[in-house]
Amino acid sequence: MSRQPAPLAPDVEAALRRLRLAAIRREAPDVLATAKAQRWAPEEVLRVLIEAEITSRDASNTRNRMAAARFPIDKTLDEFRLDQSSIPRSSHDYLVTLEWIRQAENLCLVGPAGTGKTHYLIGLGHAAVAAGHKVRYFTAVDLVEHLYRAVADTTVGRAIETVCRNDLIIIDEIGFAPLDHTGCQLLFRLVAAAYERRSIAIGSHSPFDQWGRFLPDQPTAVSLLDRLCHHAHIIITTTGDSYRLTHRTTRKDT
Repeated sequence: MSRQPAPLAPDVEAALRRLRLAAIRREAPDVLATAKAQRWAPEEVLRVLIEAEITSRDASNTRNRMAAARFPIDKTLDEFRLDQSSIPRSSHDYLVTLEWIRQAENLCLVGPAGTGKTHYLIGLGHAAVAAGHKVRYFTAVDLVEHLYRAVADTTVGRAIETVCRNDLIIIDEIGFAPLDHTGCQLLFRLVAAAYERRSIAIGSHSPFDQWGRFLPDQPTAVSLLDRLCHHAHIIITTTGDSYRLTHRTTRKDT
C-alpha cells in the first residue's frame, strides 16, 4: 500500500496560495516525495515544479481564449474533409501555419451554403487559439447588432477597438441578411479599424460582385471590399454541393 506524500508546511502552503502558484501547490507534495526517493538535485525539483506551473497556466489561458472566441460549435481542422473541399492543398498548407495572422493578412471564403466555410473558419480559429492568438467569432448579423447596441450608448468607437484587440476576427455568413445604411457603415468602420492591424477572415455565399445586393451604400461597399481584399493574399472560392445535404441523415417512417 503506497503512502500518501507529506503535505506542505502551512507557511509554504499559504505563501504559494498568496503567490497564486496553484499548480506548484497542487503538485509539490508528490514531486518532493519523488525527489527525495530518487535523490534529485535541487535544480531538478525546481525545474519540474516550474514546468508544472507553466503547463497549467498555458492550459488555463487557452481555455479562457477559447471561451472568449465564442465559437458557435466545436469544429477542428482535423475533422475537416479537405479531400471533399475545393480548397487547394497548397493554400491549406499555408493557412494552417497561421503566418497570415502574424502578417495581418485577411482570408475570404466565398461559396454556396453548406460547402464547409463555417467549419473551416472555426477550425482555423481553434488552431489560432491553441497557438496563443486571441480570436473572436461573429456572424455578420451578430456583429452589426453588437455595434448597434454600442451606437445606442455612444460607445461604438470603444466597441470597435475592443473587437480589434483580437488577432483574428472571424465574420461569417456575410450576405445572409441585408444591412441598412447604418449597418453598412458600422461594418465598414470595423474593417477599416482592423486594416493592416488585425486579420479578418470572412465567409460569404455571395461573390464580391453581388455584395451590392445586401450592402445598400455603394461607395461604402467599394471601400469596404478594397480594404478587405488589399491584403487578402489568399482568396478561396468554395464550390460543390452542400456537404450537409450530401451527408444528411434521413429517417424513414415505417
